[in-house]
Amino acid sequence: MRRILLSSALLSTATTACAGDLVFDDCLRGLRAQAADAGVSNEAFDTYAAQLAPDMSVLDLLDAQPEFTTPIWDYLAPLVDDQRIADGRAMLETHAATLAQVASKYEVDPQTVVAVWGVESDYGRAFGKRPLLQSLATLSCFGRRQAFFRNELFATLSLLQVGDLKADGLVGSWAGAFGHTQFMPTTYRRIAVDGDGDGRRDLVGSIPDALASTANYLVRAGWRSGEPWGYEVKLPPGFDASVAGRKSKRPVADWQGLGVLRADGSPLPASDAPAGLLLPAGVEGPAFLVFRNFDAIYSYNAAESYALAIALLSDRLRGGGPLLAAWPTDDPGLDRAARKHLQVLLLARGYAIGVPDGMIGTLTRRAIADEQLRLGLQPIDGRAGRKILDALVREGPPITLPR
Repeated sequence: MRRILLSSALLSTATTACAGDLVFDDCLRGLRAQAADAGVSNEAFDTYAAQLAPDMSVLDLLDAQPEFTTPIWDYLAPLVDDQRIADGRAMLETHAATLAQVASKYEVDPQTVVAVWGVESDYGRAFGKRPLLQSLATLSCFGRRQAFFRNELFATLSLLQVGDLKADGLVGSWAGAFGHTQFMPTTYRRIAVDGDGDGRRDLVGSIPDALASTANYLVRAGWRSGEPWGYEVKLPPGFDASVAGRKSKRPVADWQGLGVLRADGSPLPASDAPAGLLLPAGVEGPAFLVFRNFDAIYSYNAAESYALAIALLSDRLRGGGPLLAAWPTDDPGLDRAARKHLQVLLLARGYAIGVPDGMIGTLTRRAIADEQLRLGLQPIDGRAGRKILDALVREGPPITLPR
């Protein structure tokens, strides 16, 4: 048994944890046999999985993916901000030779590859914090989609077995994505390539491997060289939104016949290429015509907001400007610099929320909610938006000195 009961006051909680460990141990024994059928030796399984303990906190995240639960303006604000754009341009220069080789071999432009890198891990700064094997083993034994996560666990073990990966410090997202461009293990096993020629496919320690593998993924997802992902458009008054949808593609000429224009009011390019109309915030927000290459990006993580973040960041890395249409909200989202500013103001008011890092976690949300209540701002939802930031800036000096 892995755990010791801490005190009689915690008897109930500890007993539940102990029961969970027993279920987990029994599950691991079953997984060991299944892993062997998947090509993972018993020796490898015992080496990498024998000391695992369940992390039940991952179960709470199964239905909480930000791509589906966050307003689009909040989702995009920190992902396509000045800092990520500047850092991406620096990465284009630093890794120009590698990206040129990748573009020559896979015919995916450097800006798109770097945009995936930027959105997925902030150019290698944020791989995730959860021990990969622990998360995948827990999800293989508890909750829904156990079969899916078992395949991901077995793929990870096989990558460790052949030497592509090293177990020490192997961390990722709660769901098992990891490395510079956050591949899922089965995708890693199927699509990763050796970009630096050292005989290993190491998307954790090798930037060339990660960039080449990302381009390889996009090509296999249907990327077409030289074609756009899409572009922002302007809708005519009274536009019928029922014809919109990424999958409801029709020739560009048809969209022009419906009165759709480029965002600046100019005519759409003459083309019979099939395009879908994306309205991530309805007809009152920015609109986009999206093509096959957008679908290739979408396949990387099946969420339109995610694909749009990469697409828009890639445009900014090419020198494009921000969106012309505004999001339909009176409380826009904050980029990372503004989020840090908000956290500094909360710290100055005595809230123990940790170091200002632009990441809006539970402590920051609780502090925001307290300030919304104090200031009479509605709704009291703990959201990091422009209204709460502006209110604290207008208020002036902190109420209490920092501790």
